[in-house]
Amino acid sequence: MLVLDTWQYFMHRYFHHNKFLYGHFHSQHHRLEVPYAFGAIYNHPVEAIAFDIIGGALSYFLFGMSPRTSMFFFSFATIKSVDDHCGLWLPAGNLFHIFFSNNSAHHDVHHHFHGGKYSFSQPFFSLWDRIRGTYLPYSVEKRAKGGFQVWPVHKLKEHRN
Repeated sequence: MLVLDTWQYFMHRYFHHNKFLYGHFHSQHHRLEVPYAFGAIYNHPVEAIAFDIIGGALSYFLFGMSPRTSMFFFSFATIKSVDDHCGLWLPAGNLFHIFFSNNSAHHDVHHHFHGGKYSFSQPFFSLWDRIRGTYLPYSVEKRAKGGFQVWPVHKLKEHRN
């Protein structure tokens, strides 16, 4: 998990900061302003190779995973990524939100607020965002008409005023 997280954090951040890579490849993923489950795999093939295939291969080879272990690991990582992009905050019983700080709310902040500057971590932990200063604190608030809204802490103050 740490190898895949490390690879994907630095590649994701690089794809945001390099104008050519963002404009030609990663911007396709950000055309989805409201994340939903399909958005987890809505990306350019070059990005899929750079993020998932190379990161997955590094994880696989560095830890000598068996085919069965890799099948479970990559299936789990895919399901986790789909959950992160689903745009839903299920407050009770979502194990991903209980065990991982990088969840759908964390990823919503990346897609909605200052996406080019914050919340690059994926798919499991927010470790690199915290270490590298790209973690944007957020709050999950109930909407008056039902559902939930993710707000970066500084935007939440503006919203409440």
